[in-house]
Amino acid sequence: MLTFLFWNVNGKPLSDAIAAIAHDEAIDVLILAECGLEPAALLRALNREERAFHFAPGQSRRINIFSRFPGRYLRPAYESDRISIRRLALPVSEEVLLVAVHFPSKLHWSNESQTMECAVLSRTIADEERRAGHSRTVLVGDLNMNPFESGVVGASGLHAVMARKVAERVERTVQGVAYPFFSNPMWGHLGDWADRPPGSYYYERAEHVNYFWNTFDQVLVRPQLMERFRSDQVRLLSRAGATSLRTEDGRPNTVDGSDHFPLLFKLDL
Repeated sequence: MLTFLFWNVNGKPLSDAIAAIAHDEAIDVLILAECGLEPAALLRALNREERAFHFAPGQSRRINIFSRFPGRYLRPAYESDRISIRRLALPVSEEVLLVAVHFPSKLHWSNESQTMECAVLSRTIADEERRAGHSRTVLVGDLNMNPFESGVVGASGLHAVMARKVAERVERTVQGVAYPFFSNPMWGHLGDWADRPPGSYYYERAEHVNYFWNTFDQVLVRPQLMERFRSDQVRLLSRAGATSLRTEDGRPNTVDGSDHFPLLFKLDL
């Protein structure tokens, strides 16, 4: 079982918090967005107690990946400013495509542009799946969109649906064109539920329509990988060691943490 963590750290020097989570949660693959820390500095924090982590270099400026195994097992397949697609190939395990994403903010892009960018990403993923010869793909990142938005659910976008039973159909046809599914467990992380955050990002403004809580940070899984993935093991974390990542009113603690909560998931590889 491999444990993955994605965190948009908002450019903050959170090496101690990152290292605390990596240690406490036994993280195997660490994916960071908006990380201004030098890889060597973060490695020193991650390996303070034991030499466990390696840096997996790539060409994406906005995404950094570290893992408990050498970088050769996470080879870049496609890299751009906001996307990193890696071929995760561990000994005696089937290869998996790991897609890490950090999409533009709603502060700078319209909903229409975000939707179109999802269509571009969908085609890029399909191209890499053809090159790899399989569709064992997991996507994780800050989409800056909620699970219900057109770019995420649309057939020509990411086509990520809330129900595993639907995703198990593998694909559906619209106007004679077949579109593959992703399964999106993040629908289960919208709103209040037990003691977990109601979303991954909070934003309040004086407009008539305001969601307050948004689940921008998501993990999507292809049907071909669902048997190795459990939705109940997906978590938005609210602590980093002894530090709470939530304020008293439950919002992200931007003093000691980021404006996003970290996202954890597991794959049985």
